[in-house]
Amino acid sequence: MTITFVASEALAVVTVMPIVARDLGGLRLYGWVFSAFMLGSLVGIVAAGRDADRTGPARPYIAGLVLFGTGLVVSGLAPSMPVLVLGRALQGVGAGAIPAVAYVVIGRTLPENLRPRMMAVLSTAWVVPGLVGPALSAAVEEHFGWRWVFLGLLPLVMVSGPIAIPALLRLGRPEATHEEEHRLADGTRTAVGTALLLGGLTSDHPALAVALVVAGAFVGFPALRRLLPPGTLSARTGLPATILSRGLLTFAFFGADAFVTLTISTVRHESTTMAGVAVTGATLSWTIGSWMQHHLSDSWQGRRLVRAGLVLILAGIAGMAASLRSDVPVAEAIAAWTVAGLGMGLAYAPLSLMMLRVAPPGREGWASASLNLSDVLGVAIGVGLGGAAVAAASSVSTGVAVAYALAGASAIGALAVTRRLPVDASIVEGGKHLVREPL
Repeated sequence: MTITFVASEALAVVTVMPIVARDLGGLRLYGWVFSAFMLGSLVGIVAAGRDADRTGPARPYIAGLVLFGTGLVVSGLAPSMPVLVLGRALQGVGAGAIPAVAYVVIGRTLPENLRPRMMAVLSTAWVVPGLVGPALSAAVEEHFGWRWVFLGLLPLVMVSGPIAIPALLRLGRPEATHEEEHRLADGTRTAVGTALLLGGLTSDHPALAVALVVAGAFVGFPALRRLLPPGTLSARTGLPATILSRGLLTFAFFGADAFVTLTISTVRHESTTMAGVAVTGATLSWTIGSWMQHHLSDSWQGRRLVRAGLVLILAGIAGMAASLRSDVPVAEAIAAWTVAGLGMGLAYAPLSLMMLRVAPPGREGWASASLNLSDVLGVAIGVGLGGAAVAAASSVSTGVAVAYALAGASAIGALAVTRRLPVDASIVEGGKHLVREPL
């Protein structure tokens, strides 16, 4: 249920954001509404990962629910775009705890042969929001106003907590403990550095832009290197390459996904409902792809699934770029992004499974937080760069085209890294048992 309301919020916001931006007069901050959520998640992920390894998953889960609910209230009552960005940041801090807790629980309680199915179940939690979320949020916006898209989710937050908390409390803290852990200060510095970098990219003043970019790199890069496993930025074989691949994957998909509804509703002048159909198609196909990877996981190496998914995402991005032309039917955009969603379903879960397989016992929180940090940075930077392109371009269609080009480049980079992903020695391909590579 927790994954369901997080999914509902994500799909609702991406559907109604063009309306919100016009109402609050903040198109220049369009990308920041998404990036602020992701930057807040950086802090939430680090805090939840270290706390789960120290005390168990219950405490970070409870804190995540409280902060997420607070962010919903701030966003729903926001009088201006900057306040909305603040509310989204609070939501992000809370929501950052959810995937970290989920992966910790999966890693500590389920045998490896059941984990692909559990990842598919988590993806299935997006089905109901994917089916009704975009259309429902469009209807809520039309009849009650966009503010109730945020405020209407509060009952789900209040219901899900009492169901999950008792089981998380019974799980308790891990038996194995480790001195090395993520430092919360490094998570905060990484978020601040990324915010400065994105602020520089969206600045109208060249001197200020350069200063912010340099300051962001100075503040954020050293902290990020300490947070990620050694060798991540150089794509070292094993866990580091897995972490890097996930960031490139989320950059590619979400760096384009944030501008799908903008393409359909603003560039092509279609209805919010039509834009929601594209979001629904991608959500459903993501779930289908996730169940496909579950059924293929016994016979296909994870790296093969990731490569197949990336190829489909590239095809979807190309289709969205083509749909910017007025002579291309909008139906092609919907079909293209549905294909991209299928690619994410194939590629996303195998990277999580690789992480859990190679995570040191008792350090599932650390490894999960590293993966989710890469997730969030990929989304934040991808959406932030795309938002900067939209803000700087002479027209919305030109800026969105640049955003799609950046997302495609990230997918190509991810394809290059897949050869360094870890191999599962238990899977037989081509009649031979594959030997696990050094981790």
